[in-house]
Amino acid sequence: MITLAEGLRLPTNALDYTILALYFVVVLGIGFAARRSVRTSLDFFLSGRSLPAWVTGLAFVAANLGATEILGMAANGAQYGAYTVHWYWIGAIPAMVFLGLVMMPFYYGSKVRSVPEFLLHRFGPSSHLLSSVIFAVSSVLIAGVNLYAMAIVLQALLGWPQWVAIVVAGCFVLAYITIGGLSSAIYNEVLQFFVILAALIPLTVVGLKRVGGWDGLSHSLTSSHGDAFLTAWKGTGIGEGNPLGANWLTIVLGLGFVMSFGYWTTNFAEVQRALSAKNLSAARRTPLIAAFPKILIPMVVLVPGLIALVMEPTLGKSADGLQYNDAIPVLMRDLLPNGVLGIAVTGLLAAFMAGMAANVSSFNTVFTNDIWAAYLKKGRADSYYLATGRVVTAAGVLTGMGTAFIASSFSNIMNYLQTLFSFFNVPLFVVFVIGMFWKRTSAAAGFWGLLSGTVAAMVNYFWFYQRGIIAIPSDQGANFVSSIVAFVVGALVMVAVTLATKPRPAESLAGLVYGTRSPGMGELPAEGDDVWYRKPALLGWGAVVLAAACYVPFSL
Repeated sequence: MITLAEGLRLPTNALDYTILALYFVVVLGIGFAARRSVRTSLDFFLSGRSLPAWVTGLAFVAANLGATEILGMAANGAQYGAYTVHWYWIGAIPAMVFLGLVMMPFYYGSKVRSVPEFLLHRFGPSSHLLSSVIFAVSSVLIAGVNLYAMAIVLQALLGWPQWVAIVVAGCFVLAYITIGGLSSAIYNEVLQFFVILAALIPLTVVGLKRVGGWDGLSHSLTSSHGDAFLTAWKGTGIGEGNPLGANWLTIVLGLGFVMSFGYWTTNFAEVQRALSAKNLSAARRTPLIAAFPKILIPMVVLVPGLIALVMEPTLGKSADGLQYNDAIPVLMRDLLPNGVLGIAVTGLLAAFMAGMAANVSSFNTVFTNDIWAAYLKKGRADSYYLATGRVVTAAGVLTGMGTAFIASSFSNIMNYLQTLFSFFNVPLFVVFVIGMFWKRTSAAAGFWGLLSGTVAAMVNYFWFYQRGIIAIPSDQGANFVSSIVAFVVGALVMVAVTLATKPRPAESLAGLVYGTRSPGMGELPAEGDDVWYRKPALLGWGAVVLAAACYVPFSL
């Protein structure tokens, strides 16, 4: 969990609280403005598929940029140094590009409302229901993570009791999503993206100036932590030791392939933003546009963690002192004047709310459309499902408040999130990638592949790792291994079941398998979308090349 040092209070005053109050007013104002466009369930759940690519692209990256990532990755930077960049440049960018270039035409072209609904078309009801339940459970668990982490932070920084922080943030998220649906969540996420940057950029700039710029920072850290601390790959050879407890193979395969692709290509909290785009071209460009700010996020998350380590050399050294999770709050306390401090606190709160809103809005879509309407209450009027969606939103927020405290059993919030991803997202990715590229894959194979991959990841983590049957140096390393196990077991089961069962008729797979097309996939780009700088291939490969180039300074 995120725990901050006792007595770590920020010197906030009336100006800071005024900025925070203004932010809440704007958030609710956006919700009421978005309400006017909500007339149908499609408007509520997918913004009527009407949003431009730049809006959905910024919402895509903001939905991922929760405060758990900001605090957690800054803590990882202070603890592990430049190894943290792997979560971005190999653990995000290739998968985001794959989603935009390869998978979005299938998602958007088939006109599905959710990721589980795609499995309904490809594999049938059993895989659809299982994936819907899995995703609904994981959504409220992750929403609870954001609420719990925010409560701990606000208690430490502002003195708010945990229950007050949980209720206040939960009620605001509930209000603006219930009022304005996904459009409200997405436009607020765009606002939250800029608020988060407004908090982190001054912190980074002022911090670098305090420690003598990058040269002063690197000299201090090299002297205290060795030459490898500011490099990304040293010490990752097989058999070598490093703080991550992972070698280059588990980083590339566990993080860079199965965990990363599993998260970015099947996590509906992200994919939903692309599905709300106004056309196929905008949907494909959504994750590709998001990839460019994602590449640069380490500059305002990792670097503050490093700065905090120089300014507070005792960070993480003793159980009763400042911990790695204190990196960002310590810099806020020591570097920012009132007013700017208010913006920073607002940025942290905005980040928590963005992460929670993404999971709640995706939860209400999946539960309403893929469980309630598909299996429990079929054939009702559209107004009934619109009303149901609002009720389910409230239920999702309340359930998130309840699941928030499950996170307390984990010593590190990022470990908890990565564990959930290895359990739920990686098995989904196995089913998607095999079913999307192999026509022969049968309906039964989709169900058993998803179930076996999920169970295998859980068995590896709780039985083999937690009981010490296999020796893995860290929770992060265990999550990488669990991801690989889930992928391999799920894939082998799918192949075996496919060869033992009958495939679906080829004519039923149009637009669902690579090499086939549906009418929606033949959509021509809208006027203006066909200019050279909006070409998805150019954006995608440009992001990959830029991410690879960013490794160069950290590989010398």
